[in-house]
Amino acid sequence: MSQNCIKQLRLSRAWSQEQLAELSSLSVRTIQRIENGEQASLETLSAIAAVFNISVTEISGNGEQPYIEQRDNALDQQIERAKARVAAESGFYHSLLVYVVVNLFLYAINRFITPASVWFIWPLAIWGTFILLQGAKVFFLQDWLTRWQQERLQKILRK
Repeated sequence: MSQNCIKQLRLSRAWSQEQLAELSSLSVRTIQRIENGEQASLETLSAIAAVFNISVTEISGNGEQPYIEQRDNALDQQIERAKARVAAESGFYHSLLVYVVVNLFLYAINRFITPASVWFIWPLAIWGTFILLQGAKVFFLQDWLTRWQQERLQKILRK
């Protein structure tokens, strides 16, 4: 078992030994012993692995595991963001298609049943406004709020 692995995971989250002990329901002394290289039981490793949301085999692997895990987590996060982006775009295109089909149907009804009044323009305009807002959110505002929050946090931390 690599004691550096547990210590690196703990430090990467900026936790003290006391915080890790509390989260894993272990004693501080147990955490200290593990980080100093003493053998830990499977139950202890399971408790620590649960806190870090990783498997016991990852904790008991070599000392490079945290770096590999961080790289893999970054890749996983990037993949998840890409999936969310594709889902948002496909949702927009689906909404746009439904908008066009339904409004063509409403136009046909309006032209053939009541050609004297032009009522189909109201759902066309109101629904169209919502479609435009959805498109702006998906394509132009994307992660604007997230970027703003990160920039603001960095600015506050620099002070």
